[in-house]
This record gives sequence, C-alpha cells and structure tokens, in this order.
Amino acid sequence: MSRASNGRRGRPADIECDAVVVGSGAGGSVAALELARAGRSVTVLEEGPRVSTHALAAAGPAESMRRLYRNGGATPILGTPTIAYGEAHAVGGTTVVNGGLLWKPSRTVLDRWATWSGFGSYRAPVIDSRFAEIQQRLGMIVQEHGEGNEDSRLLTRAAESLGWRWQHPQRVVRGCRHRNQCATGCPSGAKQSMALTYLPEAEALGVRIHPGVRVRRITHDGGVVRGVEATDPDGRGVRYRARTVFLAAGPIGTPVLLRRSGIHRRTAGRHLALHLNLRTIARFPQVVEAERGTMFTAQVQEHAHLGMLIMPSNLTAGGLGAALAGRDPRQVDAFLAARAHLGMYTTQVRMQGTARIAAVVGGAPLLRHGMTRADHHALCLAFRRTAQLLFAAGAVEILPPTGSAAPLRSRAEVEDHCARVRPGDWELVSVHGMASCPMAQPDRGGLCDELGRPYGFGNLHLCDASVLPGAPGVSPQGTIMSFAHEIVGRHLENM
Repeated sequence: MSRASNGRRGRPADIECDAVVVGSGAGGSVAALELARAGRSVTVLEEGPRVSTHALAAAGPAESMRRLYRNGGATPILGTPTIAYGEAHAVGGTTVVNGGLLWKPSRTVLDRWATWSGFGSYRAPVIDSRFAEIQQRLGMIVQEHGEGNEDSRLLTRAAESLGWRWQHPQRVVRGCRHRNQCATGCPSGAKQSMALTYLPEAEALGVRIHPGVRVRRITHDGGVVRGVEATDPDGRGVRYRARTVFLAAGPIGTPVLLRRSGIHRRTAGRHLALHLNLRTIARFPQVVEAERGTMFTAQVQEHAHLGMLIMPSNLTAGGLGAALAGRDPRQVDAFLAARAHLGMYTTQVRMQGTARIAAVVGGAPLLRHGMTRADHHALCLAFRRTAQLLFAAGAVEILPPTGSAAPLRSRAEVEDHCARVRPGDWELVSVHGMASCPMAQPDRGGLCDELGRPYGFGNLHLCDASVLPGAPGVSPQGTIMSFAHEIVGRHLENM
C-alpha cells in the first residue's frame, strides 16, 4: 500500500509507493497495469485532466481540443517550414485522441532497428507475441466502411483502378457509431483508449491515478533514483518516494524531464524522429458528405516501402477551417460553399531528417527540425501520388497543402506546382514523435539499455515512444505498447 505523510506547514507532502509511473498514455498505462498485476503498489502521475466519455459527448470539438491537447494541439517545431506538432494532455494520453489504429511494426523495421541499435532481442518473435496479447486485450477489429464514409469508398475504388494496394485499418473499437470525432475524444466510448481499458483494470488492482500533477524533476543520488518532486493541482509541492520510477511522459516530455533532472542532459532529446502529415482537400462533382463517417476506414499502402501512406481523414468543420486558414477569402468562400462535395485526405510521410529539443526555456521545450532536401523530394512525390489517386477517384480539383496555392485541376498542373514549390511552402502537421531517448548501445547514439534504463541508472525505466530506435512508418501505438510490455516484463523477471 502507498503511504502519505504531511510535513510541517509549507513543506511538501511525502507519498511512498513501490513504483511511480509518470504519464498515462500507451506506455505508462502498460507499466501501471503490469506492475499492479505483479502485486506492486503503483501511483500514476498525469499532468492533464481526467475526462469521462459523458464529458466528451457534452463538449464541442473546439473545447475538447483546448482541454485534451497540449498547447491546443499546435506545439511549433521551428524550421523551414514550421511544423505544427500535436500531442495529448490527458489521462489515457494520446490514445484518447488518436484514430484508434493498432498496427504491428514490420519485421523489416524491427530487423533494421536491431541492427542499428546493437540489441537483437526486440525482433519479430518477441514483439509479435507482445502485440498478440495487446490485440486480444483491446479487441482489435478490421474497421470496414460502415455508415457514411463515401470519401473512403472513393479512395478504395480509385486504388483498385490503379492496381494499388489498400486495406481496411486495424482499430481498437467496439460498436463504432461513426461519429467522426476520434481526434477530439470518442463521444460514444467505442474507442478502446487506455482511459477505458488498461487504466480502469489497473485501478481495480489498487493503482492510484493522480491527474493534474506536474512532475518537476526526478530525484536521484549516485545512479539510484529516489522518487520524483511534483506540483499538485492546487500548486502544492509533493514528493513521491518510490523504489522504481517508470517514465512515460512522451517523446518530448520524457527527455525534457530527464534534462531538468540532470540525467543525460546532452543526449536526451538530441534527436526526434517524426511522421509528417500532408493534408489535401479534394472537391468531387457529386455529394460526398465526408462528415458522415469515421477516421481512416481505408489506407492505401502501395508506397509504404517509401514511408508513405494515404488515407481519408474525414472532413470536419474545424479541420476544414484549419486547412483553409490564411487563404484568399474568395477561395475560402468557394470551398465552404462546396463543403458537401469535399473530402479531406492525409498522406503520412516518414521524415528522413530529424527534429530536436534545442533548449528548455522556463521548463518548456524549444523544438527545431532539420528537414532535408530528400524530405522535400519525398513530400513532392507523396503529393504527386496523392493527387494521382484523387483524380482517379473523380476529383475535379484539389487544394494542395502548400500555403496560398490555388486549386489544381489536372496532373499537369500538379507537376507544374511540384516543380515550383519550395520547402518553406509546405503546411505540415505531425502527431507522431519517436526515438528521442533511443534504446541502443551508447556508441551508436543510445540513451537506454534493453530494459529501458538510462545508462548509469538501475531503477529508472523509460517505456514510451521515446525509447523506440526510429520511426516505424505506421501509427505507433501498437509498437509503443509492445515495447512497454517487454520492458516491464524484463524488469519483473529481474526483480
């Protein structure tokens, strides 16, 4: 059992437990549940709020964006161009606001990571076994089109006409009602986020979840972690004393906390791998009503070997407004008037250059990226392929994700556009950051060993996206959870 004691007035309260887990997303929730199942007393600290399904249903998308996302969903990664980075800020982490996609990392990716990292034990036989456990526990399904989703049907028919590979996505949903609000929290409770699955099960085993708690630093002495110092929702100091700390604050939060704590200051967050998203709007001659449906009921994988995936991201009023921001008012009016005929599509591209935490100013990270010439060419190729697919789907014009560019009405116009576009013209979004504290041998740029322990520490484990050796090229929740299960499992075996 955890124990709490209050010091003299003005002194921080002390809370003792076997393990503290910092962060409650895909990695932290795995750590909390598996530690509790092993009989440990566990406290989970989450900086964001706890939001019920009822509250999500009652809130509008704009309100949910402000409440559930850090910085309202638009943390800037400075560079040419500036990239808008989105990550969650809530109990359950990004699993509350993602599309519920659950993909297994490919054997090719795992082999590449094993070769680079110098650690050969996180290959397919191990990760596939962990993924199968997650798949069964969350009730993964193949998400077919269902009600609405005409924009998805148009995309799949076009892919088939071109002979391109596509498939329905693997999602963790039960009884999806196609409300099209995945990205601002499922209002029906169909999406099996950590807030509805792992965390309640962990609480039934005695885990305590403390929302609204900001961890300031990890306390340590001679390579032994003593606990964490935090601020509670009322601004009071709290010290959590623990035998073990599992850090799962995300690909940015984890390295920032390590730096604030004087742990691997020079290497934590030095590199950050990203998936980049291009957002393309297509206008069709017929009514599409893309708002009727759900996210990602089809994924075109023809160019997956190049790190490119094309999928519908069903149009919403907020998403359309964001895509049209800063454009000519007449152009905006024309697209708003044609809203029922529009579809919005996301093309995910694996970035070859890296981002980094350039500094931590006042506790907040300053992020920068170094998009390469190869990245620019990859974005051009990705847009060409997306345009080819959308014109094959019957689009009469498409709006490229490049600043104030005019709508394009043919593949010839697309080619001309790509010949003229500059790196700074792209409008880029990223919601997948990884590999900021990679698991690898120290001489290969690694920060953690095979148990997720930062070198020099025996009772501190990282178990989130930060430990991945690179970007998997698919939605990373399944990869993060598989690695987290393996890290916690190895910790328990070594106890």
